[in-house]
Amino acid sequence: MPIAEERLPDAYRQMQVIRKFEETIRSLYQQGQIRGSFHPCVGQEATAVGTGWPLADSDYLTCTYRGHGQALAKGLSPRAAMAEMLGRRTGCSQGKGGSMHFTDVAHGLLGANAIVAAGVPHAAGAALSAQMRGSKQVAVTVFGEGAVNQGVFHEALNLAVIWKLPLVLVCENNLYSEMTPSHETTSVVETYKRAAAYGMPAQQVDGNDLEAMYSAVEAAAAHARSGGGPTDIEAMTYRLWGHMMGDPEVYRTKDEVARARENDPLKRLGARLGDLGYSAAALSGLEAEADDVIADALKFAQDSPLPEPADALTDVFV
Repeated sequence: MPIAEERLPDAYRQMQVIRKFEETIRSLYQQGQIRGSFHPCVGQEATAVGTGWPLADSDYLTCTYRGHGQALAKGLSPRAAMAEMLGRRTGCSQGKGGSMHFTDVAHGLLGANAIVAAGVPHAAGAALSAQMRGSKQVAVTVFGEGAVNQGVFHEALNLAVIWKLPLVLVCENNLYSEMTPSHETTSVVETYKRAAAYGMPAQQVDGNDLEAMYSAVEAAAAHARSGGGPTDIEAMTYRLWGHMMGDPEVYRTKDEVARARENDPLKRLGARLGDLGYSAAALSGLEAEADDVIADALKFAQDSPLPEPADALTDVFV
């Protein structure tokens, strides 16, 4: 079923929260309050919400180091997310994981991963667990198009089909594997065709269209839950910022990015809401609510304690 129109304002607010979260992190990074790597998902908010919202809390999700949006859409608290970015004990990983390792088991978020394609077999394992327990849970894995050239991606897809695992694969194809145009490194650039070759339903969708993303993931999750096995969704999107902080972006032109900004998922959903009768003031109100959420999260994080040295020895498996 498509997302109900009355939920679209909430989806717009959620996408604004994700956008403003990333904008705030960039500002904190530039101020020296955050160190390490930061891979923003600005421009990919529709894929995040369109993937997270059709799922139940108990469903599983794995994502990449560009997964802040997916984590928030799956239910991770903005407070816990911001505190993690600032390395505080109240963070979702107690300040130990940082940007690349958002985890929230209570909401099914099994963890972001900094290794390309590593979340795919993790999700397949979670799907196998759900199948063996008869829990009707679904596992979803989100990855970039660069992951389809990793061997573990193909191993996981083969087993997922053979065992009819309740797995949904979402490829966020933003056209660039880090700084390299994907067409220069991939023989079949339509990644869904690779998944289809393993015998599963596979399709390409407009990843900047929230409603298209939601419908595709909802249908795939229902298919998996009913015992139909895995589905692959290639979501065509574009990151409006660089691969990471400090990316000089010499591999793409300013004109290309400017054209992509006209396809900004926030602009598109805002226009859709306008067509449904929502005024500019109403949209501004939703954006203001998102501002309040982020301001609250930032204050919570800044007021939270830093980890103690002894904390480095806790939550470690040996």
